[in-house]
Amino acid sequence: MSWKKKYRCFACGYEAEAYEGRGLFRQEIHAVACPDCKRIGNIVVGGIIGDVAPSFRSDVGRLCPHCSSADIRLWDMHTCPRCHGTMSEIGEKEFWT
Repeated sequence: MSWKKKYRCFACGYEAEAYEGRGLFRQEIHAVACPDCKRIGNIVVGGIIGDVAPSFRSDVGRLCPHCSSADIRLWDMHTCPRCHGTMSEIGEKEFWT
């Protein structure tokens, strides 16, 4: 079971969604920040898909879901990828499976 959370940067207004918990098929969803397109994206890691497709077993070698850059990093859940300001969770958590 996982939750979708929305974040907003108070400096520039950028908004993004990130997930917490595990999905229906035991996968994790990692939020990644891309310095090339300056966006936050989510990638699926592990679970049943990781058993079938070895490239999905970790976040190593994965690409940005927005621009396909190989220069992604796990997002720290606080730093805005656009202006490096502080992002905070806004609104209610939404249940997601």
